[in-house]
Amino acid sequence: MNIDKRREWRRKKLGFRWGIFMLGLVIMSFGISLMITADLGSAPWDVLHIGLTLQLGLTIGTWSIIMGFVIIGITALLTKEWPQLGAFVNMVLVGVFIDIFLFFLITPDSFISKLIMLISGIIIIGYGMGLYIAPNCGAGPRDSLMLAITKKTKFKVQWVRSAMEIVVLTTGWLLGGPVFIGTLIFCFGIGSVVGITLPQCQRLVDRLIERGVNNEDIDKRTLRVDHHDGISEEIR
Repeated sequence: MNIDKRREWRRKKLGFRWGIFMLGLVIMSFGISLMITADLGSAPWDVLHIGLTLQLGLTIGTWSIIMGFVIIGITALLTKEWPQLGAFVNMVLVGVFIDIFLFFLITPDSFISKLIMLISGIIIIGYGMGLYIAPNCGAGPRDSLMLAITKKTKFKVQWVRSAMEIVVLTTGWLLGGPVFIGTLIFCFGIGSVVGITLPQCQRLVDRLIERGVNNEDIDKRTLRVDHHDGISEEIR
């Protein structure tokens, strides 16, 4: 592969990674919206966003974006560095698509239907997280803050993450956000879900990228005598 082709492939690969990253954010936003619509309790950060909406107005997605800006600002102050582009894209896309999906989704009447919607939402969130993490385009605002606090305090990541979730959940609950069985299912189940979905998504993304590399680099493929036009000699 010559230099020009290599440069072109690097651009295509970067575009592909960002495309997968944004697709993952959209899928994750859909899962979050399903969980909120199920009305059986939300994830800690969404409890906060819903509580802020109930007390101050604006949409849930708007508060997600506003809190994202706040978190990015705090992270920048702690690290003395500009956040990665992925953090901004994560913040804006997730907030926008949460509002879009919530506009169309309707809460079911029966408890069983709500529970199915809730569990489906958590699984979809897991795959969305897997797809946006796998391309390695940058951590989201909340993950960036977690890593910044961990670096400053020298505490273990799980302690910092747990403390963040407890503070956010308590604040959201005091503001009137929905804390119920779905909140518990999410808190205790999302780790196991992501433990399954992230490796699957990572393998899928790596396989797609490798396939693209092989398609771009003709020297890595087995050539056939009829390769130039895709018509087999048998048909001829």
